[in-house]
This record gives sequence, C-alpha cells and structure tokens, in this order.
Amino acid sequence: MKKILLFLSAITISTTAFAQDDDGFEAIIVAGAQDANTLMGAYISPAMEGLVYSMSGGWYHTAKTHKKLGFDITIGVNAAIVPSEKELFAFADLDFQNTITATSGTTPTVAGGGTPADVTVVTQDGDTGTFTMPEGIKDDLPLNAMPAPTLQASVGLIYDTDLMVRATPKLGSDDVKGSLFGVGLKHNLMQYFGPLDKLPLNIAVMGAFTSMSIDYDIEDGSSIDGVNQAAEFKLNSYTFQGVASLDFPFITVYGGLGYTGGKSELNVLGTYNVDYNGGADRTTLIDPIALSYSPSSVRASLGARLNLAFFKIYADYTVQEYNNLSAGIAFSFR
Repeated sequence: MKKILLFLSAITISTTAFAQDDDGFEAIIVAGAQDANTLMGAYISPAMEGLVYSMSGGWYHTAKTHKKLGFDITIGVNAAIVPSEKELFAFADLDFQNTITATSGTTPTVAGGGTPADVTVVTQDGDTGTFTMPEGIKDDLPLNAMPAPTLQASVGLIYDTDLMVRATPKLGSDDVKGSLFGVGLKHNLMQYFGPLDKLPLNIAVMGAFTSMSIDYDIEDGSSIDGVNQAAEFKLNSYTFQGVASLDFPFITVYGGLGYTGGKSELNVLGTYNVDYNGGADRTTLIDPIALSYSPSSVRASLGARLNLAFFKIYADYTVQEYNNLSAGIAFSFR
C-alpha cells in the first residue's frame, strides 16, 4: 500500500521513489466485502481527501496575466496537511456487519504512525479469520502532508487571459502506472477599471480542473490467492477563486479567496479466495471494494513571490479543510 500512496503523491516527479515493499493492504478483504469497505474507507480517507486538495494548489503566484503569447513554466509542490484527528480511527466508531475485534481500540490511518492493530473477524456464518491492518506512512511524509508536485505551463491569450496546463504522460513501474492532466484559465479584471489598470494592483478570476488516474497490479505481491487482482485510483479536483496581487519589480504579494472540491475513487478489482478457520473453509469475493469521496471546502490563500528578472521563487499558504502549503520556482517571459 505504501508503494501506491507514495506514487499518488509523487507522480509528476519520479517513479523510483516508491520502490518499497508492499504492505498487503488487500488483507482487509478477509473482513468480508461490506466490512472491508468500512475499514478501508476509514484507513485511506486522509489520502483520498488530502490529494484532492493538494492537486488544486499552486495554480498561480500572481493575479497578473501574460501579454499575448507570453508564457511561464512553473515547477512546484503542494502539500495538503492532514489534520491530527485523521491520523487514527477507532473501531468503535464504525458499523460492522460481522463481529470485529482488535488488539487495540484504535489503529493508524494511512497518514498515521505506530503499530497497526491485529483484527479477528467472525462472519455471520460463524467462520473466523485474522489479519493485520496496514500501517500508516506518516514517517515518509514531510509535515505529514499529502504532496502533489506540479509541472505547469501558462500562456497568454487574448483579452488578458492565461491558459494554464498541467500534464504528465502515463509513467511508472511494471505494477503501478499513472497519468495526470489539468487545465485552467485566469482572466485579469483590471482592464475594466479604466485608469486603475496603471496601478501595481491586479485582480483576476480563475478556475481550474485536474484529473489523475492510477492503475496498480496487486496480484504479484498479494497475500490472498486469486486472479486479475488490481486497484484503480481516480481523482478529480476543481477550484474557482478570486485572486489579487501587488506586483512590484522585485516582489509580488498575492492572495486568493474561493472554493475547492472534487471526487476520488478507489476500486479493488479481481477475484480473492479468502481462507477462514485456519484454511479449512474458503470464500471467493469478486471486486470487493468500491469507495468514493467528495471533499470540498472554502479556501483562503496568502503568499509572496521574489522576482529576479525572468526567474521567480514563490510560496503561499492556504487555509481550508486540509491546509495547504505551496512553493516552487517559475521561469516567466512577457
């Protein structure tokens, strides 16, 4: 599981950062289809929600738009900080179909740390199975944040409007591959304010949409016998904001107010032959997990950019459900 989550957070930089052992997150399926969805939903929610917010960050570092055919290339990272209360979840807070007991009342989410709980399940048919919850990856996440690196290009169109594009072709390893695409528009409103457009103040509106998809082949490292075992991750995010900036020769101060939301889905596909009662009995589950999340939040951002001719360095902080830190560099012309 650690491999796929580190891939989700680093897709636009490298495919070598996730060469870690699989944690066997499919073992949760032993709980039965309904309870596996409940447990997986609680475990993975910080990643599925946090990535929606981090994917929506870093779209701008000024409200000013380019002249026609002017452009910039931005390399940055967005880090959605996981709230501390989402680092653990309690079994008692969940509703189960089968009888679930654990060695601890709480266990880490994907964003947590510490020792995961060992779980015993007794099905409604009286079959007994055991498994260990997957561990969290808090120690692998700086600031305990869900990061989304970005490589973005913007170009000036007509009517003081910039077209912004993020794109990563499908890349990865033999068992995990993914791609990303995002597009946005930013429109400067100062042209409608007469002589005020001579001020260093710029005001704009912007909207953007980003989509990421990941295909993960579970089968080779699976702890459960079966065929065609795979996981599909699909994440979409959108943001609409009003943006303002004070643009001086050597420094720009900028901020934004708006709304961010999106949808993320996890589908665990294939056939899983689950053993109970020490291997004496077996149950087959097909496509056992299907999860969907729709996080959304009002957002407010404030940041600054250092202007060194065409070279820019920027950083900003966003207050929202998962607060976000964005930072990076840009090469801007016209």
